[in-house]
Amino acid sequence: MLFTITAEDSGSQARAGRLVTAHGIVDTPVFMPIGTSGAVKAVHFHELEHDIGVSLLLANTYHLFVRPGEEVIRRAGGLHAFTGWKRALLSDSGGYQVFSLADRRKVTEQGVIFHSHVDGARHLFTPEKVIDIQRILGCDIVMAFDEVVGYPVPHRQAKNAMERTHRWLDRCLIRFEQTQSLYGFQQVLFPIVQGGVYSDLRRCSAEFVAEKRCAGNAIGGLSVGEPAELMYEQTDLVCRILPRDKPRYLMGVGMPDNLLECIAMGVDMFDCVIPTRNGRNGMLFTRQGIINIRNKKWQFDYSPLDELLDNPVSRNHSRAFLRHLIMNHELLGYQVASLHNLYFYHWLMQEARAHIIAGDFSTWKERTLKEVMQRL
Repeated sequence: MLFTITAEDSGSQARAGRLVTAHGIVDTPVFMPIGTSGAVKAVHFHELEHDIGVSLLLANTYHLFVRPGEEVIRRAGGLHAFTGWKRALLSDSGGYQVFSLADRRKVTEQGVIFHSHVDGARHLFTPEKVIDIQRILGCDIVMAFDEVVGYPVPHRQAKNAMERTHRWLDRCLIRFEQTQSLYGFQQVLFPIVQGGVYSDLRRCSAEFVAEKRCAGNAIGGLSVGEPAELMYEQTDLVCRILPRDKPRYLMGVGMPDNLLECIAMGVDMFDCVIPTRNGRNGMLFTRQGIINIRNKKWQFDYSPLDELLDNPVSRNHSRAFLRHLIMNHELLGYQVASLHNLYFYHWLMQEARAHIIAGDFSTWKERTLKEVMQRL
């Protein structure tokens, strides 16, 4: 994988870049829609690829391991062949999902013992096992197995988890070097910086990760309940330590303001369930501000979802109609809301990139945040 920085903002650390993968080019900054089980809920691949222009999709190791199982995907020839998705894929290692199974898992030095949320079956995820599964999935970018802690946690607990994450990373790297891609194209491994909201731990972890000289690096364990100011503080600290010439991926973030603030700190890649999950629950992001489409005020509003977004979904469906669909649990409502929000997020990343290239990202960011983050 090749990463090239093509432009840098004069008033911040923001940069525009280009990732070249085996399954196409990814311009950064980029937001990855969540295809947890190999698909984005309520959205067809054709709409993602050809209508919106998504170049990189996230799939989840834990969920695909549980269903349909690694053997189903292996026999298909990998996740690209199994799903029909032609562009780049990134697989999350499952660390966050295992973390979320607080009452179903036990963390040991060997790995994590957990019980499936589907049928209660007992499994063991080790760093080696997670790499093996991701080789079978065949995603372009694979993630190291990490231990995530929530917020708040004591310093000692965050330190222990960070140190275990480092030991697991070394095991992941050994396994990755011992194995090869099963489908004839290159895969790359990203390590994950941990450390909670403690600056000394984040600095230690970022330095440890940077020394591994991997193709890219991720920042994990944020957006887990901490105030936004702490997330920004730790993200900025880590970005100043991680190598400039490698892509930086902030995991699980987030709202439009989170994205733009962290782009200003030098983050290149993001993923989050917010645009699709919140969309299915009636939250719409528009260039004018945030709408709760369930509110009665939209019942007789026949204006487009967002007349400033140049796409047929946002312009051709009224707020009143979408409210009707969502309130009646019509499947089309989930589809329209998800598509609209993904169009918005794609527009936001395109605009951020354009203004980085133009050199006025910082002033554009401040103006845009006031507009898109107001509640309508």
